[in-house]
Amino acid sequence: MEIVIAPNRVALGQFVGQVAGEIIREAIQTNGCCRLVVATGSSQFEVLDQLVQQPGIDWGKVEGYHLDEYIGLDASHPASFVGYLKQRFVDRVPLKSFFFLNGKTPPNELLEQANSQLAGRPINLMLCGIGENGHLAFNDPPANFDASEPYLIVDLDEACRKQQVGEGWFDSLDQVPTRAISMSIRQILGAQRILCSVPDRRKAEAVCNTLEQPVSPLVPASALRNHAATTLILDAASASLLSTEALTKARHIPDTAN
Repeated sequence: MEIVIAPNRVALGQFVGQVAGEIIREAIQTNGCCRLVVATGSSQFEVLDQLVQQPGIDWGKVEGYHLDEYIGLDASHPASFVGYLKQRFVDRVPLKSFFFLNGKTPPNELLEQANSQLAGRPINLMLCGIGENGHLAFNDPPANFDASEPYLIVDLDEACRKQQVGEGWFDSLDQVPTRAISMSIRQILGAQRILCSVPDRRKAEAVCNTLEQPVSPLVPASALRNHAATTLILDAASASLLSTEALTKARHIPDTAN
């Protein structure tokens, strides 16, 4: 795993957008297409805004996949990841295809659809983040590191649900669904390249645990340390609790926003 520290969210988004663009172009050149998994949440705002502006990408050769979604939430709900992805990514570039997870589909049916859609199809690039409780996608602690299916139906713990309220997606805890469909840890680690973007001070403890605690289902994002082609991109705030040793080993990039 490579650790990159940007000075702020804007520089983080610029860096990830540019690197993602390079990976997508290379995958298209090598394979004739690129399979891309796109994450949601506030950590991806700047990333996706930069990605859609990258030059020279033949978006008609890019197949997009949805990382996770709330069970029972209609796509028209302001917190729906379907709406988020359409607004911030899918409707802004002419993709070959995008597979959405429809939260209103009965869970077993949705799971069957999702697993069938992705089974056996290698992912070239995974965009993701880390939750305040250390979750990866919606794999809350203790995460299932052994599940082999591409997608799982998972229970959301209270810390995860409180984060959604804190970020403004819901007005109160009782509005946040208690279940979700999520790409599994194994499926995430099966991607050829992973760019994990984690800005903000509220993620600092989760980042520290991810990098400095043992790899464990109790810290789901720590599984990324077992993936050699992962780049974890932080800003100064999310990196603020890291040890001197970790900060010394990290790659620090300048602020190119101005």
